[in-house]
Amino acid sequence: MLGFELETFEGGEASISFNPKPEHENSFNVVHGGASMTLLDVVMAHAARSVEPAMGCVTIEMKTSFMRAAKGPLLAKGKLLHRTATMAFTEGSIFDAADKLCAHATGTFKFVPRLPVGKTTQALNTIQTD
Repeated sequence: MLGFELETFEGGEASISFNPKPEHENSFNVVHGGASMTLLDVVMAHAARSVEPAMGCVTIEMKTSFMRAAKGPLLAKGKLLHRTATMAFTEGSIFDAADKLCAHATGTFKFVPRLPVGKTTQALNTIQTD
């Protein structure tokens, strides 16, 4: 729905391009922090999954710092820093067209088996009750 485009997805790294539209901007006419955080969440999850694409992963925690206002087009880069059998520790950054750092995040993800289409709600209910 946001129009993210996966650019790279391998070896513990991922990158995603994002060309924000006016509806992705806040009242200051820059990319809304929620859109930026979603981009970081997605690129870090992809970096985690890039070493085991058959698995899914869910966000356990995420910490984000904003360095400057983000204006498109943007490129997000994610990197897997460490993994265990069930967890992935990642970082992600968003860069503007001038290659200036706009935001940085760290995130922890839990690897989970991917489910067939239509089973997502059931899986989310299971994860929430574990």
